Amino acid sequence: MEKGRIECRGVGKKFGDFTALSDVDLTIDEGDFLVLFGPNGAGKTTLLKILCGMVRPTSGTARVGGADSHSPAIRGKIGVISHKSYLYDSLMALENLVFFGEMYGVADPAGRAMELLKTVELENRRDSVVRAFSRGMVQRLSIARALVADPEFIFLDEPFTGLDHHSALMFQSLLSALHRRGKTVMMITHDIPLGLAASTRAAILRGGRKIFDESTLGTGVPEFMRMYVERVEK
Repeated sequence: MEKGRIECRGVGKKFGDFTALSDVDLTIDEGDFLVLFGPNGAGKTTLLKILCGMVRPTSGTARVGGADSHSPAIRGKIGVISHKSYLYDSLMALENLVFFGEMYGVADPAGRAMELLKTVELENRRDSVVRAFSRGMVQRLSIARALVADPEFIFLDEPFTGLDHHSALMFQSLLSALHRRGKTVMMITHDIPLGLAASTRAAILRGGRKIFDESTLGTGVPEFMRMYVERVEK
C-alpha cells in the first residue's frame, strides 16, 4: 500500500522568521482523492510543493510512493497542474507534449501527445505556438502536459483557473476518469462545491496547521460550508 500512498509526518516549513507550515501530518491512501481547503496564506501551496519535490521541508518527512518526495525515482510518477504552465511558449502544442514525452521516456511520445491533445480538445491547434493561446487553452495544454507519462500521483493547485465553463466541465470529467483508474490525487481549490464533488476526502489548513481531515462521502455542500466557516474563523 505504501507504494501508492502520499505521507507527511511532522512537516514544517519556515521562510526566514515566517512559519508557513507547522507539524503537519497527512496520509493520502492509494486511489484517494483529497481536496485541500483553507484561506489564502494557510500553507496549502507550500505543502503541495513539498510533496512534489519543489521545496524541501524545514522539519519532518514527506514521502510519495514510498520514496522521499525529492527522490529522482518518483519524478515520472508525478503530474503537477498549477498556476504555472511549465510549457515552452515558442514551441507548438504538439512539440511541447512530444518533448515532455521524450523526457519521461514515453514509448510513443508523438502518439501519446496526439491522444492527449484530443482529450483536452486541442488537436486542431496542434501546430500553433503556445504564445498564441488564450489563458484557457494554455491551462488545457498544461493539463495534457501533466498527464504525458500517465502519472500515478496527480497534484493540482487551483487547476480550474482560466478555464471557461465548457473547459471546466471537460476537466471535471477527466478528473473523474483518472480517479476511477485508481490515481491518487491531491487538489487545492477555493471552490467548495467543485472540490466536494470531485473528492473522497477533505482537509483544511489554517495558519499552517491541519485543523480538519475527514471523508467527504455523503457530505452536503451547505453542511460542509457551515463547518468550514466555523473552523476557519475561530
